[in-house]
Amino acid sequence: MVSALNLQTDVRSQVSAEEWDTRVDLAAAYRLVAHYGWTDMIFTHLSARVPGPDDHFLINPYGLMFDEITASNLVKVDLDGHIVMPSEYEINPAGFCIHSAIHMARHDAKAVMHLHTDDGAAVSAMEEGLMPLTQTAMVLLSQVAYHDYEGVALDLDERERLIKDIGDKKILILRNHGTLAAGESVSSCFMLMYLLERSCTMQVRAMSSGKLRLPSQKAIATSSNQGNRLIESEGLHKLAWPALLRMLDRTDVGYRE
Repeated sequence: MVSALNLQTDVRSQVSAEEWDTRVDLAAAYRLVAHYGWTDMIFTHLSARVPGPDDHFLINPYGLMFDEITASNLVKVDLDGHIVMPSEYEINPAGFCIHSAIHMARHDAKAVMHLHTDDGAAVSAMEEGLMPLTQTAMVLLSQVAYHDYEGVALDLDERERLIKDIGDKKILILRNHGTLAAGESVSSCFMLMYLLERSCTMQVRAMSSGKLRLPSQKAIATSSNQGNRLIESEGLHKLAWPALLRMLDRTDVGYRE
């Protein structure tokens, strides 16, 4: 059996420094999803485009828990779902369908994250979708699109409709299913997902009160414009991501293997 150290050395020696850095960031994102309790056992998926001219991206090995993901065991595939670097693992076909759709159409989408959290799935099943109930939600509102549920995402024909529905937005709420974020880096994508999941949790809790207070349309528009500037500046994730990595490194540096 290949040791974790030997596997790391083997994979790292076969990829560029840029790909290795992307692998480390994506593995960290998987560990952070586990840390925040957003996992759905071995299901759902995060992916990242491999730097370089080829249309290759990295996704999780199907069958591993998110706190088992490392830089070395991420699986490299092409847009047809073919594994392009030897791996002992397979990938989730539904994950391939959803993620390949976004990556193939949006070259700015260097990372795509899709979750099935309780609160994210709950909001996806609400007629109103994400509501402007909190500051956290309002800063995202102009970036949110919706895709109607068609069944488990195994039909590659659905990719065309996924692409059409997300358009140029960074967030897609998959109706009756879950949440999705697309970012220009792993760190910016994670920050979008963090804000989206927090917004969904706040909405579910607020709705349990039975009576909601909405802000004015002017306040909603102001917050949305402010949110766009924050997202485009990428300042939030540039501050938060190093802190998140430091947190992981204090508890478990295994994601770097």
